[in-house]
Amino acid sequence: MLSKAMNKSLNEQVTWEMYSGYLYLGMSAYFQETGLPGFATWMRAQAQEELSHAMLFYNFILGRGGNMKLAAIDAPPARYKNSLDVFTKTLEHERSVTARINKLVGQARKEEDYATDIFLQWFVTEQVEEEENVTDVLNKLKLVKADGQGLLMLDRELGARVFTAPDALAGST
Repeated sequence: MLSKAMNKSLNEQVTWEMYSGYLYLGMSAYFQETGLPGFATWMRAQAQEELSHAMLFYNFILGRGGNMKLAAIDAPPARYKNSLDVFTKTLEHERSVTARINKLVGQARKEEDYATDIFLQWFVTEQVEEEENVTDVLNKLKLVKADGQGLLMLDRELGARVFTAPDALAGST
């Protein structure tokens, strides 16, 4: 059984993961509107990934006898300066998610909630991957700068990304 404090914190994380999905969906729309469909595909896959993370938390809360309380999701920004700006903001956002996950791990350990601690370890590893992937794209964007040809090549590369649901969601409803 989850403590009330842990239940509340995990519910807040569901909201944050849903916001992340919403944020990346908005970024996908920005890229589609600016003629970069590969970037849009990459961000759509990222949005799906974040929504799947929300469902992992959702299922965990309910599976542990917790109470699920869905909250309102803030509207994300709609406009950006350019691709570099989008991925700079994406890295900042992922770092904030990492900080939130780390805080949850600390709370679980303080409460001696070992089941939640174990559950969160997947997200600790996932956040390392998230930050690495975004940093990789950001570094490539810095290399191509305003070179249209380089941007189009990167757009083609990013368009190959395909979302794969985490194994933990394979049999969930």
